[in-house]
Formats: sequence, C-alpha cells, structure tokens
Amino acid sequence: MDVNIFVFVMATFLGIEVIRRVSHLLHTPLMSLTNAISAISVVGAIIIAGQDYPAGSQYANVAKILGIIAVAAAFSNVVGGFMITDRMLKMFKPEPKSNKTDSKGGH
Repeated sequence: MDVNIFVFVMATFLGIEVIRRVSHLLHTPLMSLTNAISAISVVGAIIIAGQDYPAGSQYANVAKILGIIAVAAAFSNVVGGFMITDRMLKMFKPEPKSNKTDSKGGH
C-alpha cells in the first residue's frame, strides 16, 4: 500500500512539472491529450460504478458511491476540457471580412 501512495505522489509531482514547462503554443494539443486521458478515466469509473459486488462485501456501497462520483467528475472534466479547447481554437481563426459597400456609392 505504501508503494502505491509513493508512486501516486511522484506521478503527481512529475505531471505538474511536465505541464508547467510546456510552451504556450502547445497548450491546445495538451488539452486534447488530457481530454483523452479523462475519457479513459470515465470508462474506468463506469466499470467501478457498474460492477456487481458480492452482497456480503462491507465496502460495496462505498465503492459504488465513489464510482458514481468518479464518473461525474471525470465526465465534467472531459466536457469542460472540450469547451476550453474549442474556445482556444476559435481565438486562432481569422475574423470574417465584411462585404459592406460604402454608403456614398463608392466601391
């Protein structure tokens, strides 16, 4: 159990350092990658929430509740990530040119 906590803490610190050092031009592709990772988390959370636990298991209800919370959290992360990615991509699109003519009759 202690090894798992150590690996989790080290992965957290490594992830923070990797994301901190990413160039601003790469944030949109990075967001797309984290959306894909969150989608995998949604699948894992659905498996945990939908698993049929033995009737006598003392942690069956806790596991189901935590699985449902994990589904909601991961799904909201995916939706929010796609919304932010879409907003960032719209910033790079050029403004549409207006085809208005001059009101004085000029072209």
